[in-house]
Amino acid sequence: MTTTALTAPARLTENHPEWLRIKAAATALQALQVQDGSVPDTADHEAAAAQVSTICTAVNALAPAFPHDARYLELLVSDFGRWAAGGFGVPDFLDSLLAFQPQQHRVNGLQHLVVFPMYTQNGSSSRLVEAVLIEVIWPEFIAGLEDGEYSNKLFVPIRFVDFTPGYNTNSAVLFPETVAVRETPTFTWGAIFADREAARFRRVLGAAADITRLELPAEAAEFLENQELTQETFVMWDLIHDRTHMRGDLPFDPFMIKQRMPYFLYSLEELRCDLTAFRECVKIEKDEEAASEARRHAKLVQYAVIFDRIFRFAITGSRVRNYDGLGGQLLFAWMHQHRVLHWTDSKLSIDWDEVADVVVELGARIEELYWRSIDRPKMAHWLAAYELISGTVTPNPASVWAKGPGALPLAGPPRGLTDQVLDDEFPLSMFYEALEKKMRPVIESTAGITGSSDTGSGAAGDTRAVNAG
Repeated sequence: MTTTALTAPARLTENHPEWLRIKAAATALQALQVQDGSVPDTADHEAAAAQVSTICTAVNALAPAFPHDARYLELLVSDFGRWAAGGFGVPDFLDSLLAFQPQQHRVNGLQHLVVFPMYTQNGSSSRLVEAVLIEVIWPEFIAGLEDGEYSNKLFVPIRFVDFTPGYNTNSAVLFPETVAVRETPTFTWGAIFADREAARFRRVLGAAADITRLELPAEAAEFLENQELTQETFVMWDLIHDRTHMRGDLPFDPFMIKQRMPYFLYSLEELRCDLTAFRECVKIEKDEEAASEARRHAKLVQYAVIFDRIFRFAITGSRVRNYDGLGGQLLFAWMHQHRVLHWTDSKLSIDWDEVADVVVELGARIEELYWRSIDRPKMAHWLAAYELISGTVTPNPASVWAKGPGALPLAGPPRGLTDQVLDDEFPLSMFYEALEKKMRPVIESTAGITGSSDTGSGAAGDTRAVNAG
């Protein structure tokens, strides 16, 4: 539930001495831990115990600043104590994790002190002790949307105040499933760092617009100057995206949890959720009864979805089964082939009066694929998904899949089909190859970025047109 009576206590800064003690002790502990979170070398146990003691003392000192997290912080100290007393084996912080329920207190500006042994997605793959000081982002118009048609009780948008090294990376989520526990609980919340999403978007958009000579609409140009506006836009986008994963006419398990399937199916699922957010924001923008701030941000979400997908997603990360990258490539090619996006005379332009209908149409094609999949065998669904994508994005010339069903081992188990998918089944186009070279230093510079970072639109390195050199 959303607690409305609670107000944010006095704000802690990243320079608070007790926070700095926690941050330093957690960082020192990380150097003693191995991937599963344990401290196997008994020679390190005395040092580990000293760092745990420092963390517990500082957590107790800070607890009065977090009355809404009192039980969690109490159990956190107990979990640390039990871990130390047990000889620093594989940590188990289930008790404190179950007591941490940030979704119950979605109040703008409310802070949380989060300390767990955990991995960080797109950051560290080891369950090291990480500490994060965070602040909830919950503007009034978002509360209104969530209380109405876009209910998502698990969603917690946040911003960084400070963090340990595991978050000095590309990680922009705080998920309970990353925490070291003895058994898997039912997860009741998921937090997304909207400030990091917004800050890296602003930096990438500024550079990409410069490189491609794209003239931004006046509303979209505000992104480059206004971090708060941008992060609120991302909160609205994420609110609708996140709830979409389990809504609609879906295959039995649309997120394909613990299943070995071709990576391009993940591409379609993530893109489906983004395009649902896009479609819903088109609807909100046109709704004269909607709150003015909701309508304003709804228009901005549409710009954000397009720009983040075609400028950052498509060229970020390796070319090994990059499902978000493929989703960006698909959106760009779809817009281009439907003649609302143009690359002419080394200049990018978009027909903004017509683009919404074209983007919504792509979302409808994916939804039709999902609707029909309920009546299809698994392999038939995979083939139909491949046909949808390959009808717009050109497959790798070496692809077996591109040769059609007759070339694939359909008589065997589904794994045989998955094994035939190339790591880079849909390579970058010539346009994207050139853009990636120009944008690489800019994208790399966004690791560890936050809303308080220098997020000016100037790009690192040469930002001349895509076809230059």
